[in-house]
Amino acid sequence: MTRRTLFWLQLGFTLLISLFMLLPVLLSCLAGITNNAFIGLKSGLTLRWLEQVWSMYSDTVWLSLLLAICCLLVVTLLGVPAAWALLKMPGRWASRIEECLLLPVALPGLATALGMLLVYGHLHWLRGSWLFILLGHVLFTLPFMVRPVLSVMRTSQLPQLEEAAASLGAGFWQRFFTVIIPNCRNGILAGAFMVLTLSIGEFNITWMLHTPLTKTLPVGLADSYASMRLEVGSAYTLIFLAMILPLLLALSVISRFSQRTSQESK
Repeated sequence: MTRRTLFWLQLGFTLLISLFMLLPVLLSCLAGITNNAFIGLKSGLTLRWLEQVWSMYSDTVWLSLLLAICCLLVVTLLGVPAAWALLKMPGRWASRIEECLLLPVALPGLATALGMLLVYGHLHWLRGSWLFILLGHVLFTLPFMVRPVLSVMRTSQLPQLEEAAASLGAGFWQRFFTVIIPNCRNGILAGAFMVLTLSIGEFNITWMLHTPLTKTLPVGLADSYASMRLEVGSAYTLIFLAMILPLLLALSVISRFSQRTSQESK
């Protein structure tokens, strides 16, 4: 088999897998702008399903965006210092704490949410607030910030760089913001990418913790598919993608720019 033939076979296989993954999403989005999803394009195009979804569920869009941004801020403020502490900690203790951090990921989201309800459910001011969902999102996404940041810290010889800065008279906070943060920037961006996507799309924990006044995008999407016609749910999917894709593209551009500037500085 020639190299050219092998290339075309690999390309064809890759395109088939991509089509297999994207076709359901494309068909679902198409159903959201047609008059009748079962007839398809022959029934004509319309925006009334998008208008109906926006009029009914626009508050879930803003709440999901607020939750994702707040979750990213909290997880970054907690995750970067936590990764630095794990790097400085003796190996045995660090591995134990890492395992504990991964427990919310290993457990089913419903079990995590049930535990939160048992511990904090009696706090009525918290139970009825979106802050309760934010706590669940932080608990779930924190490992996805700590692990990439810790991985970058381990490969960039940060302890030696910090010791060099300390020998030159830099204080702790000066070392943290001028040595540690810049050298683990790529890990922070990779973690931010995962935290944003996971927070916006998280359903299991959110479904258990939400109230009728604190519905998020995934919960509203499930409700629209369960209780309304297919076109409404598909229009909801379109709005979901229209919100999340710009965020992912922006993070991707920032990540590439950061990698380019770090390579140029070297």
